[in-house]
Parts: sequence; structure tokens; C-alpha cells
Amino acid sequence: MLEDNIKNQLLEHGVRPTCQRLDIAKVLLAEHQHLCAEDVLARVNKQRNLVSKATVYNTLNLFAEKGLIRQVIIDSGRVFYDSNTMTHHHIYNEDTGQLQDIDASDVELGHMPSLPSGTVGVGVDVIIRVRNKR
Repeated sequence: MLEDNIKNQLLEHGVRPTCQRLDIAKVLLAEHQHLCAEDVLARVNKQRNLVSKATVYNTLNLFAEKGLIRQVIIDSGRVFYDSNTMTHHHIYNEDTGQLQDIDASDVELGHMPSLPSGTVGVGVDVIIRVRNKR
């Protein structure tokens, strides 16, 4: 039944449900979580079929493009894939590497700058960076 639900989710977002995409979606969409591509690769390959690193990256980018998941870019070397697509923000612990959701209503934004001519806003992502007390 879970596989049918995931297959339907993929189809609803315009993604053809290949075996590899289903395996990746099962890992990502099982619960609200933040995984990097390497975590997804390890979990998929631990479960069943061997999937290449390129396939995982291509699939994650496709899922993000189609709105199944969100990319949370911490810096150029650290990207998380978030299965929670509802509007929310994040706290990132630089010491542990953990990413945690914050309800959007818990963040108050003030005045926003004017957007460049010919553009339209598509969202605001807030990442609060923290470190453990020493």
C-alpha cells in the first residue's frame, strides 16, 4: 500500500515512477526528515537495489524541481533534501550538522526589499545557525 501511495505522489507531481525513483522516494517520503544525498544513497542501497550516485543526485534534483521535496542549501558543500514541503524555516547546528524545522509562524519577518525588475518572489527561506554552548 505504501508503494501505491508513493507511486501516486510521483504521478501527481509529473514524475514517471521508475523502480529507482520509487526506491529513492520510499526513503525520502517515509516521514518528514532532512537527508543529504549521501544518506539517501546509503539507505537506498542498504534496502535493496544498487543505485548509482548520479541517479540519486539526478532524482533528488528532479523531485525538488517538481515540488516533491525542498532543497535546503546550508553552504556550497552541504545540501539537505527536506520531505516537508509546507512553508517552514530551519535551525542548523554547525557542531552536529543537524537540521531542525521551525514553524513559519515562529519567525517574524520585517520589511522586505524591493525585488529586481522583471522578477516575482517565490519564497523566503530562513536558516538560523547555532553552535553548542562551550
